[in-house]
Amino acid sequence: MATMEFRRLGRSGLNISEISYGNWLTHGSQVEEDQAQACVKAALEAGITTFDTADAYANTAAESVLGRALEGQRRESLEIFTKVYWQTGPGGPNDKGLGRKHIMESANGSLKRLKTDYIDLYQAHRFDRTVPLEETFLAFSDLIRQGKVLYIGVSEWNAEQITRGAAIARELNVPLISNQPQYNALWRVIESQVVPASEREGISQIVWSPIAQGVLTGKYKAGQPLPAGSRATDEKGGANMVKRFLSDTTLEKVAKLEPIAAEAGLSLAQLAVAWVLQNPNVASAIVGASRPEQVHENVKAAGVKLDAEVLSAIDDALDGVIERDASLTRSP
Repeated sequence: MATMEFRRLGRSGLNISEISYGNWLTHGSQVEEDQAQACVKAALEAGITTFDTADAYANTAAESVLGRALEGQRRESLEIFTKVYWQTGPGGPNDKGLGRKHIMESANGSLKRLKTDYIDLYQAHRFDRTVPLEETFLAFSDLIRQGKVLYIGVSEWNAEQITRGAAIARELNVPLISNQPQYNALWRVIESQVVPASEREGISQIVWSPIAQGVLTGKYKAGQPLPAGSRATDEKGGANMVKRFLSDTTLEKVAKLEPIAAEAGLSLAQLAVAWVLQNPNVASAIVGASRPEQVHENVKAAGVKLDAEVLSAIDDALDGVIERDASLTRSP
């Protein structure tokens, strides 16, 4: 079994596992509780210490499942991350966004569901244009002073938003240390602007969808029906997210990665996860799982170094279907 490696998150003193476990689309919705518990157990066995969730996943149920699954573990040995922004609860006027009232109430709700006294990293799940940034960061600052939150992060913020947020965070002495974007070998929209801005501000990326919703595992084949029970067939579980990667042209290019992975001694999924970890600004790749064996498989990407030749072969194989448009990093 691969040995888990750890990286510093941003310019902070926080170490997190290179592979983190995320429960978007799985816990509390797609996957039964006993399966979810088994996947978390597999993550812990594999050396994963970093767990990422959000209050909006399955309308708070995902946090509750994770809280129960981690009960009894030594809290100091874990890094528990969650997020605030999207609507939770019945949808009242203050049930979403980054206003002070929603942030404070959401943080307290997350603490209860996660069965913990503090959140290691509390993330603004999207940018909120309707609320002054000062209000948002003052609420975050108060949560830190209260000991309920250790560090702050953001998710899917563009370069300009990250730069503005970092300036206010500095004024308030708030440790803003991470951004959580979608990033994989097919979806590289953060490379030209978000990554340089983040590096300037001492912020790392914790990336979601390193295997492009399963497309980079090779399970979807050009010209063939979608596999039964796969994410692409589940309207509630992310079918819309996968669609963009399912053209025959893209799938034919992905198939060209198979010999590259084989030569590197990796599965396609391991190659995809290892690929995002080659970016020095990436601190961790979030993997989800509906079965424990998927966790054990993906963890083998930890510590893998891909040489320049392999990286160049991946670029050649995917040439023509890589998305690099920085304007696609956007909040609603």
